[in-house]
Amino acid sequence: MKKSIWIFVFMGFFVVAGTRGLATGAEPGQGKNTGAVPMSIAAGAGVVEERYMDDNLGYLDEEGEEEIQVPDPLADWNLVWFKFNDFFYLKIVEPVAKGYRAVMPVPARTAVKNFFHNLTTPIRFVNCILQWKGEEAGNEFNRFLINSTLGILGFLDVAKKWGNIDPADEDLGQTLGVWGLDNGFYIVWPFIGPCTARDTIGRVGDFFLDPVTYVDPLLLYAGIKSYDVVNRTSFRIGDYQRFKDAAIDPYVAVRDAYIQYREKEVRE
Repeated sequence: MKKSIWIFVFMGFFVVAGTRGLATGAEPGQGKNTGAVPMSIAAGAGVVEERYMDDNLGYLDEEGEEEIQVPDPLADWNLVWFKFNDFFYLKIVEPVAKGYRAVMPVPARTAVKNFFHNLTTPIRFVNCILQWKGEEAGNEFNRFLINSTLGILGFLDVAKKWGNIDPADEDLGQTLGVWGLDNGFYIVWPFIGPCTARDTIGRVGDFFLDPVTYVDPLLLYAGIKSYDVVNRTSFRIGDYQRFKDAAIDPYVAVRDAYIQYREKEVRE
């Protein structure tokens, strides 16, 4: 019995480990996605970290930027899960998010988004320390104190609005990169999307730093994570389809954009 539970926990990790998002968002068409195609597909699953969705990838065209190549020996496996994620997002996640967006106003959805971002402060705080980023670690600590109190448990991003304290954007995958660990190989996980061997290890570590991980029973944990996914997806309806329409080969475009973006994050 206990063995079966751990199997489901392990499977659940791959379903939800990539669902952390940033504190603020905009409705489609209101973001900063001008120029290069945004990484809104970053998996074809719609449950990837929102920083990939929001960021402009124009830096890929900057002179002097060296394009990083990562081996893709599991291309057959990756393509299968890429197609699965594509179907899962377009047929399940996005339709549910559309219905949710229709009945839930933007301020309420933004408040929920802020709450989950505040809740995952330990991930960013610990990784700031591991990367010797004292100022950013202090900002994360201050943001958590301010938003958890004046921001009513994090539903309001008071630290950003009143104190102009920006959140850090650090995770264990980046930390391992800063420490000199190579990407390894490229891999696509079901529900999570694009990843590398290094980032997979990082996701496992971040998983145990996420307070929601310790919610019991497992069904409640899954429900909380699923709600977070739907809420964040509601801000990005249609982005994935627009990316597919613009890309000659969506699989290759996602892979290359993900690798370059992660390299940029490690450098910063």
